[in-house]
Amino acid sequence: MGIPHVSPRVSIVVPVYNAKATLDPLVERIEAVLSERRVAFEILLVNDGSRDSSWERIRQLAADRPHVRGIDLMRNYGQHNALLAGVRSASFEVVVTLDDDLQNPPEEIPKLLDRLEAGADVVYGTPPIRKHGFWRNVASAILRLCLRTVTAPEVAKIVTGFRAFRTDLRRAFEGYESAFIFLDALLPWATDRFASVEVRHDARTVGRSNYGFPKLLGLGVDMLTSFSTVPLRFASLIGFVLTAFGGLILTVTVIRYALFGYDVPGFAFLVSSIALFSGAQLFALGIMGEYLARVHFRSMGRPSSVVRECIGNESGPDRARPEETRS
Repeated sequence: MGIPHVSPRVSIVVPVYNAKATLDPLVERIEAVLSERRVAFEILLVNDGSRDSSWERIRQLAADRPHVRGIDLMRNYGQHNALLAGVRSASFEVVVTLDDDLQNPPEEIPKLLDRLEAGADVVYGTPPIRKHGFWRNVASAILRLCLRTVTAPEVAKIVTGFRAFRTDLRRAFEGYESAFIFLDALLPWATDRFASVEVRHDARTVGRSNYGFPKLLGLGVDMLTSFSTVPLRFASLIGFVLTAFGGLILTVTVIRYALFGYDVPGFAFLVSSIALFSGAQLFALGIMGEYLARVHFRSMGRPSSVVRECIGNESGPDRARPEETRS
């Protein structure tokens, strides 16, 4: 008789901002889905400085339901900061994150869990069509381009806010402390086993999105400057091109003067000199920036490696401490 399969327990993390109207149906639908699946679960509602009565409603839900927990942040820190607070408080083996607006239907959660149990470490619920406005979709596309600088391109194109991952992955960024948080830039620190499943994406029925074009664009800039060296390398590349261009013009000018007796044109000499020296300065700044970036990344607490599993006897003969010999 085989050993019965036991599904991992699930922590649902929901960042909440001005979402009083959707909290009750959200919790009820999550409860219905996971109860039908017969899996132990908890729901962590992280209030990110809401200005409505969301926290009061969370307090009531937590009082009425033992599997609902509330976390009230001191102020509005941002969605991913709230997510990280919830992830660090999760008690169970799997974390599922989704938004508070019900555009990610809780009924799709089992699809993510099934794919996770099939061997992935992180699973994104990726809809074929996103029910957002035009400018929101444009900004999201730009954000995914920025994300390609900190993770694999095939991962960047599937990233959404509807995700499931193994809670153990948080060990990779447990020492990370920064005002800027982007969860999908931290998860690749721990694993490269990413997957996606197609899910439904419903239209928003209450309120409007807190992520407009300027905010998403700013998020992309913050990601580039916090997790990537692409801007520094781009500056180095421009400096190298300018240096090469200035050096080429200067070389041609000198050869024409030395071999053929042509007069040195003042404008060409001036342009080549400016390009040469400004390019060299920019190139040098780019190189120094690379070293500063390494100091920056080291201060972020990124681990050199994360152990998935250990087997064998840690106190075996080759690890035994030799006895001291006294003369």
